[in-house]
Amino acid sequence: MSTTMPAQQNYTVPGLERGLRLLFEFNRNEQTLTAPELAKRLKLPRTTTFRLLTTLENLGFVQRVEGGHTYKLGMAILRLGFEYLASLELTQLGTPILERVRDQTGLSCNLAIQDEHSAVIISKVAAPTPFVSTVHVGTRLPLHATLLGRVLLSDMKPTDLLQLYPENTLPRFSERTPTTTEMLYELIRQDAERGYGYDEGYFEPEVGSAAVPIRNKQGHIVAALGVTIPVSYLRSGKLDTPSLVNTVRCAATELSQLLGYHSSDSSTR
Repeated sequence: MSTTMPAQQNYTVPGLERGLRLLFEFNRNEQTLTAPELAKRLKLPRTTTFRLLTTLENLGFVQRVEGGHTYKLGMAILRLGFEYLASLELTQLGTPILERVRDQTGLSCNLAIQDEHSAVIISKVAAPTPFVSTVHVGTRLPLHATLLGRVLLSDMKPTDLLQLYPENTLPRFSERTPTTTEMLYELIRQDAERGYGYDEGYFEPEVGSAAVPIRNKQGHIVAALGVTIPVSYLRSGKLDTPSLVNTVRCAATELSQLLGYHSSDSSTR
């Protein structure tokens, strides 16, 4: 008898795989889908799709809307996501620091990580201001078109950027968006030389940002900590920009040190 272990794919559970693939069909642009639409996309019989939906509905991962003919994601997805975020060392260590930055500056503070071409908000502490932010935990922002994203990329070389964006052309989100990797590299090079990112109206015309990279024990960038600044604050002269940047840098340094990062001269990173 052969003692060779079966191939890993032999351990795959087809029903579980189908259920997860079904959940991935929902997104911010298609928040509701019907059973026939899902069956067509997944190339499954309608009866199989209905059984998957019924199982997921019983567990709270989907729920019916519009008279029971359409489905949307359920609260179990949200609970699962928040449990994952809460399990991250970054969020556990970072949330009190974000709260302190919010209290010191009066501005909303965010923590983001890189996921492929996106900066994903994993923690947010909102400030009690009239300014309404569209950024929430789980929001995905384009790396190249946002300051948080630029800071996450600030260790990259031109060759690294070309590996990330092999087409060398970048989608435009505002008049300030770099549209080539060369343009993007010039911006992140400037951020890297300063050790922080600061910009006004880069992603949204009425919003400024200040952000600093978070490093782990090995010195690798694992996140970016930043504040959101309504441009009206900047124009009114309410903010001391150097003091604000220093507050964000001190917070980022503290979080990096909690992750085990130490540098004899972190200001030059």
